[in-house]
Amino acid sequence: MVNQKTLADYCHQYLTVDKFDDYCPNGLQIQGKSDIKKIISGVSANQALIDRAIDEAADALFVHHGFFWKNEPPTLTGIKKNRIKALLDNNINLFAYHLPLDAHPTIGNNAQLATRFDIKNPVPIGDTLVWQGEINTTLANFSNTVKQALSRTPLVFGNDEKTLKRIAWCSGGAQTYIQHAININADCFLTGEVSEQIPAIALENNIAFISAGHHATERYGVQALCQHLAQEFNLDHHFIDIDNSV
Repeated sequence: MVNQKTLADYCHQYLTVDKFDDYCPNGLQIQGKSDIKKIISGVSANQALIDRAIDEAADALFVHHGFFWKNEPPTLTGIKKNRIKALLDNNINLFAYHLPLDAHPTIGNNAQLATRFDIKNPVPIGDTLVWQGEINTTLANFSNTVKQALSRTPLVFGNDEKTLKRIAWCSGGAQTYIQHAININADCFLTGEVSEQIPAIALENNIAFISAGHHATERYGVQALCQHLAQEFNLDHHFIDIDNSV
């Protein structure tokens, strides 16, 4: 068991939250009970995940996508009111970590993808959120590796027989970051989503592009964080995957 403030302070330091200029507040977003023993993790704080956390009698819910995003309406109405009321009524803490959970060097989404895709020497590209590493395979073979690792068929743009040696990637909706991959002469850029203009940009720059799913590429950071917390503070942890085809 751990005190809520102790847990929040630990995560703040462990994830170096102060380094990031994010689109949302990182940390404890909804305050619940003071003592925490059972934690649930998931990708996004939607009603389905909150209901499962209630069913599991969770003391805290950890997510990658929480509440209070910049430029969203500040009023607590509609589904936002319903979600927050459910957490408050059941005294469940909501912890949300966005960019800090993408970037962490070991438990972050990008680091976790490198492990699952067997990418060698994974490192960030400078101060960006995009990572680079080494592989030695064809686009077809690597796409199959991605499919098997994420249990989802990716959208692939490029010649299946193209040899891939340097790859760049960024979890989530990072398709507009493709220029970082182009700048380092990567053979392929992988992210979660794709926009209309991206296939042509990739083709004209002779770089393969893989859209592997926003949700699918961001399952693993929050799991790894909570597994770490469970070991550090002797907590019960359960990951719940509310699947999302995007």
